[in-house]
Parts: sequence; structure tokens; C-alpha cells
Amino acid sequence: ASARPIEQCQSIIAKLAVIWVGSMTLSVPEILLWQLAQDTSPVSGAVTEYCTMKPSPNLPESVYSLVLTYQNARMWWYFGCYFCLPILFTVSCQLVTRRISGTEKKSECRGTKHSQCESHLNCTIIGLAIIYGLCTTPENVCNIVVAYMSPEMSKQTLDLLNLINQFFLFFKCSVTPVLLLCLCRPLGQAFMDCCCCCCEGCSPDTASSEGSADSKLKTEMSSSIFFDKPRESPPPLLALGTPC
Repeated sequence: ASARPIEQCQSIIAKLAVIWVGSMTLSVPEILLWQLAQDTSPVSGAVTEYCTMKPSPNLPESVYSLVLTYQNARMWWYFGCYFCLPILFTVSCQLVTRRISGTEKKSECRGTKHSQCESHLNCTIIGLAIIYGLCTTPENVCNIVVAYMSPEMSKQTLDLLNLINQFFLFFKCSVTPVLLLCLCRPLGQAFMDCCCCCCEGCSPDTASSEGSADSKLKTEMSSSIFFDKPRESPPPLLALGTPC
């Protein structure tokens, strides 16, 4: 295949900066909304700390009003920024990538190794996006339901919905590395090699090192037959002069 242009480092850094700075900017209201509170336990009587969704009164007046506005519209902000925006961004990037790769395949030979790696990478990204969407949908539904029906719901129901949200959050964080190890074969193979190195029964590196040592020893022995022969001692020099 023809040589592909390599993207410059400045372009990659600019894209990463836009993604990370944008993500941190969108998550700033969550930092200002939650705060640590203390309460006395009715069972043990000890003072316990917990997180509550309530803006701190120590904030400036302008920031405090913005945080209150965000608290009232949090479910839609959360749904738009943490669900719709990542999904739309992933889908749009996949469509652009498929269009570019489709135009390149017309001018290049099909079935190249680079195209196979790109298709495998696209499948991995789509799988991660599907897992993210499935695990985030219940949380967004619960947020919208709680925002509009919280006065009519009991405390046990609210606690159950929060428990479901935490379960899906735990499932999303747990299944993501497993999915990466299953879909990305080089990463999974490297992980399995590291696990096998820690086990006593599976030691391919030791066997390979022993095999390489044996082959090296045989090579040295075979080479010594031809090149490392001990030099024969030179014949004794004739004595010069007349014998005594």
C-alpha cells in the first residue's frame, strides 16, 4: 500500500486539549453542586459525613444563582452533555472515518493490514459506545423521573433508584477493560502474558529462554569445532650452534 501521511504532534495535542478541556468545563457545575454534610446517626448516635446535592451558601452570589439554576435543570444537562454529546460525537466520527476509508479503498488495494486494523479499532469503539449507552440510559431515565415525580415517591423508591444507578455505574466501569481486552487482541495477549509470568505452572518465557540458551550453546559448540580448535604447538626449534 502507498505510504500514508503521519499526523503532526501539534494536531494531536490540539484535539486532545479540546476533548479534555471541554469535558472538564462541562463537569464544573457538578463540582459546585455537591458538598459534604454531617448528620447524627439515629441508630448509633455517631456523627457521619455524607455527600448532598446542595450548593454551598459560601459561594459568591452570582455563582450561587447559576448553581441553583443548574440544579433545577440538572437532568437535562446531564442527559445532553453526558449521554447525547458522547454518542453523537462517536457516531459522527465513525461516519467520517468510514467515508474517508471508503474513498481510500478505491485507490488502494483491498485487504491490507492497515485497513484490517482500522476496522478492528472501529468495532472496538462502537462496542464501547454501545456499553456506555446501555449503562447510562437507566441513570438518565431515573434522573428525569425523580426530577418530576420525587414528591410522589417514597424514600425507599428513591434509594432503590440510586442503588440501580450505582450498579450500572459499577458495571460500566468493570466491563470496559474486559471489553478492551477481548476486542483488542494485542492488548489481551500482553495481559495474558503478564498473568502467565506470575503463575508458576505457565512460564513460556523460561522455556523460550532455556531453548534459546540451548540453541546458543549448540551454535557455540558447532562453531568451536571449526573455528576454535586449539592451535597445535609449533615444532621445537632446532638448536643453533654446535652441540656441546
